[in-house]
Amino acid sequence: MIVGVVKESYPGERRVALTPNVLPGLAKTGVETIVQAGLGLSAGYPDAHYAEKGARVVESRADVFRSADLVAQVRGYGANPERGREDLGLLRRGQVLVATFEPLTALDQVKAVADRGVTLFALELVPRITRAQSMDVLSSMATIAGYKAVLLAASELPRMFPMMMTAAGTVTPARVFVVGAGVAGLQAIASSRRLGALVHAYDVRPAVQEEVESLGAKFVELEIDASASQDAGGYARDLGDDFYRRQREAMSRVLVNSDVVITTAVVPGKTAPVLVTADMVRGMPPGSVIVDLAAERGGNCELTRPGETVTAHGVTILGPINLASTVPFHASQMFAKNVSTFLLNMIDKEHKLDLGKDDPIVRESMVVRDGEIVHPRVRESIGAGAAATRSGA
Repeated sequence: MIVGVVKESYPGERRVALTPNVLPGLAKTGVETIVQAGLGLSAGYPDAHYAEKGARVVESRADVFRSADLVAQVRGYGANPERGREDLGLLRRGQVLVATFEPLTALDQVKAVADRGVTLFALELVPRITRAQSMDVLSSMATIAGYKAVLLAASELPRMFPMMMTAAGTVTPARVFVVGAGVAGLQAIASSRRLGALVHAYDVRPAVQEEVESLGAKFVELEIDASASQDAGGYARDLGDDFYRRQREAMSRVLVNSDVVITTAVVPGKTAPVLVTADMVRGMPPGSVIVDLAAERGGNCELTRPGETVTAHGVTILGPINLASTVPFHASQMFAKNVSTFLLNMIDKEHKLDLGKDDPIVRESMVVRDGEIVHPRVRESIGAGAAATRSGA
C-alpha cells in the first residue's frame, strides 16, 4: 500500500500530516510513503529527512495523488473549502482520504468527495474511548492551543504573571480564569500555573474538579445543573439557551476579579456558546485580556472577532484561529503520531487496509465508503438540509 502526503494548501497552515519519525513504523507493515517536495519545510522537516526514513520524494502534487492508495492531510476539502476544491480533480475512485474535514457542517464538500467515489475518514470523529486516545487529533491540537493561549495572554497583559519579591516592592500574581477544563483548558491551567499565576477554573462537569485542583488551580462551583454536559462519545453537548444564560450570570462574579480569561467551550458541529457577553466584559478590570479559543466557531465571547485582536471597555480580546499551526514542529509530530496509529489500526496481517473491520474507531470515523455517505449523523444532517430546502421552496 502506498500512502501519500501533500503540502497543505490552507492559508497559513504549516503543519504536515506525517513526519519522518513515523515512517519506519508504517514501513514495517508494508506501507510505502510518497511525499510532495517541500512538504515539511514550514514545520522544520526538510525533504532529506523524509528520504532518510524511506519516503519517495516527488515534485508535483498530482504525482502524489496519482500514485497513492491513501492520501493523508491535515485539512481535507471540508476544512479547506476554498483551496481544497483544487484537489477534487486529483482524487480517483477507490482512493482513501484521511484528514480533518468538518464533516458535520461541510456537507456540500462531503457530497463532492463522495461523488469522486473515494472513501473518507474524518479524524474529528474518532471516538473518545481509551483505545483511541493515541489517535485523537482534537486532543493533541487542543493541548497546543491551551499552551499557546497562555503565552498570548501573557504577552498582551500589562502586568506579569508571577508574584515577585523585589527591592522595588512586591509584584502580585496575575489572576487567570479558565472556562472549560477539557484538554485545552487543563493545559492552559498548567501553563498559567508554571508562569506563577493564581488560577481559577470552571467546567460544567463537576467530575473534573479533582483534575483542576491537581494542577494547582481552584475549581469554581457555580451550582448549575449540567448532568447532560457530554454525549456518549465523550464530546461536549449543547445545553440550551436557558442554561447558558444562568451560567453567564454566575460567571460574572468571577470575571470582575480576573486579569486573564481563557475560554475553551466548543460543541462539535455547532456554533460555540456565548459565555461572556459585552456587559460582562464591561465589568472586567481595565487592561484585562480574554483569549477566546472558540473563535473559529464564532467565539465564547460576544465581542470576539475570529483572527483579530480587538479592545472594548479597556479589555483586550484575542480571537486566535489555527493556533496549533503556530507551533508547527511539535503540532505536526503529535498529529503524525495520531494519524500513523490510526492507519496501523486498520492494516491487517496481509498488510492491507481492512475497511470492513468491526471496530468502533473505523466505523465512527468513516464518513464515505466507495462514494456512499455512510456516517449516520452526516446522512441525517444532509437529509435535514434537503428537507429544509424543499419546505422553503
